[in-house]
Amino acid sequence: MGTAAPEVTEGSEIEAGFGAAIAGAAYGTLAVLGVVLGVLGGFSHAWEVLGVPAAAIGWVVVLFAVPYGMGRLMRTRMAALILVVGWMATVFLFAGRRPEGDLTIAANVAGYVYLYGGAVAVLVAILLIPSTGGSWLIRQNVRIK
Repeated sequence: MGTAAPEVTEGSEIEAGFGAAIAGAAYGTLAVLGVVLGVLGGFSHAWEVLGVPAAAIGWVVVLFAVPYGMGRLMRTRMAALILVVGWMATVFLFAGRRPEGDLTIAANVAGYVYLYGGAVAVLVAILLIPSTGGSWLIRQNVRIK
């Protein structure tokens, strides 16, 4: 009457585990890349050219391009989001005042351009990545025969 369920072989379980390990390694690498972007940007955003915070503006462009590119390459918004979480965690640590009174990201024009411009850039990058499926709100886990 009905069709039999496909057999599950050991090879397919191994391949599924290998695919999950590769995906986990990719997401871990993206988190580290986000931290690296935060560290590099935190220490170099204040460079100016003729009074214009050129490095901060450049970092805003980079902070749009890298998450957008990674999200498009991996075909998921999660890739961009993980990278952004690594960047934001680093930037929030750098923007806080230390007990000695030092700041890595100061409250000046370059710091504001880097922080707020970067936050807007990563948000726009995540929103511009195409969705990979239907909305999770209307998706139903029901099979119709």
